[in-house]
Amino acid sequence: MLNYVIKRVLLMVPTFAAISLVIFVVLNFAPGTPGAQMATGEGGGQDASTAGEQRESYRIFKEQFNLDKPVLYNTRYNLGKDEIRAELSAILNESGDVPAGRRIEAQENIENWGRYAVPGLIAVLTDLDATAHLRALASQRLTFNGQRQNKNVYKKNLSDDERSEVKAISKANSEIRGWSFQADSPPEEIDSIMAEWSQWYGTNAGDWAYSASDKAQIFLFDTRFAKYWNNLARLNFGVSHVDKRPVLQKVISKLKYSITLSFSSVLLIYAISLPLGIWSSIRQNTLADRVVTTVLFMLYSLPSFFVAVFMLNLLTRGTPLQIFPTSGFESLDTSQMTLLEYLKDVGWHIILPIFCGSYAALAALSRYARSGLLDVIRSDYVRTARAKGLPESVVILKHAARNGMIPILTLLASLLPTLIGGSVVIEVVFGIPGMGSFLFESINLRDYNAVMAVLLISSALTLIGMLISDLSYALVDPRITFE
Repeated sequence: MLNYVIKRVLLMVPTFAAISLVIFVVLNFAPGTPGAQMATGEGGGQDASTAGEQRESYRIFKEQFNLDKPVLYNTRYNLGKDEIRAELSAILNESGDVPAGRRIEAQENIENWGRYAVPGLIAVLTDLDATAHLRALASQRLTFNGQRQNKNVYKKNLSDDERSEVKAISKANSEIRGWSFQADSPPEEIDSIMAEWSQWYGTNAGDWAYSASDKAQIFLFDTRFAKYWNNLARLNFGVSHVDKRPVLQKVISKLKYSITLSFSSVLLIYAISLPLGIWSSIRQNTLADRVVTTVLFMLYSLPSFFVAVFMLNLLTRGTPLQIFPTSGFESLDTSQMTLLEYLKDVGWHIILPIFCGSYAALAALSRYARSGLLDVIRSDYVRTARAKGLPESVVILKHAARNGMIPILTLLASLLPTLIGGSVVIEVVFGIPGMGSFLFESINLRDYNAVMAVLLISSALTLIGMLISDLSYALVDPRITFE
């Protein structure tokens, strides 16, 4: 069995890599822009100097998550004056014939090029043949593109060196933010600002003196793809752009709710469905079996969101009854409760969510158990056990039920991701802040780091659950061996 486990674990590595690649493709090529709501509001005009705090926050956000970088390969070290001038001209639209879509694209390009665009912007700024508006826009863009990325700005528990670096970068970025001018600014002001930029660029010109190895490193590794795999290898899911907290920390904070809700549901499902399935198989085609089957199929056909809302209105809001709490995982005053009171309070809150999350799976699993037992109940070894004079309960539970449970064990592969993923519908309807509602909110807010973390963790647990499910076959059927 050890050899089998080793082979399966080794096979899980490329499988997980393939799943991770699919998740990366979906997240990066899905319609919409992550965090795009941060760019809306004041500052959407042509003049970069009026971009406003929201646009600046959006730019910093994209830098933090490499969303301003190309997906697969990066050749921005080759950006020159002509490419920069073309984008600035499109933003200005001095001729009046540039479509709005092209102007938005040009502004996005300039922002995403970041510091790679600095040499070209300096070239346009110092080009006396360029129009005054073009040179003014170049100065305004330099106040953004010339800033260094402050990689540790969201990191907690900084060391002294990291804290000093953050302060130094913030100070340097703050200095250059004021080095811009308008097309109609006084010549003395323009000359002063151009002198500032000339001195600054001369001091920092080494940042853009790319060697062959630098270009190779940028081409391969300064991309979203490389950043994604680098973070994944270090189990670093980044920070949420919603509240700037580490994603893994947020995921862990949600486990308390989803594990309690989902694990209780799974226990209830198996505790009821297995005996019910065995009972139905013994009484196959009797009136009782047909009634139970009809009821279970009716339950299975009811949508969980409909039942959840119905039960919420029927039993929590006083129309006609008010038995259970309306929403939430626990009461607001739990800090004053004893352990027993707290457990009672939580149990009272999750009765309805557990029921609404269990009835459909209970109906399905009981039918799987019934079908699995019917496949083996007429087998030769079962007839032999009866012929020996063994009690019917021993024949069913010891001989038939064990071999008939293999389809049920197959479903165990979904147990672990269920504990993590939770139930999106149930948690949203009942206001439980677990993994399901967290995933739903993250998708709505395009918090891609959070979505990626939940999907990857669920995928890994699915693979582990499949392995546990396969190994459990040998426990119920001695004919199965992994040698």
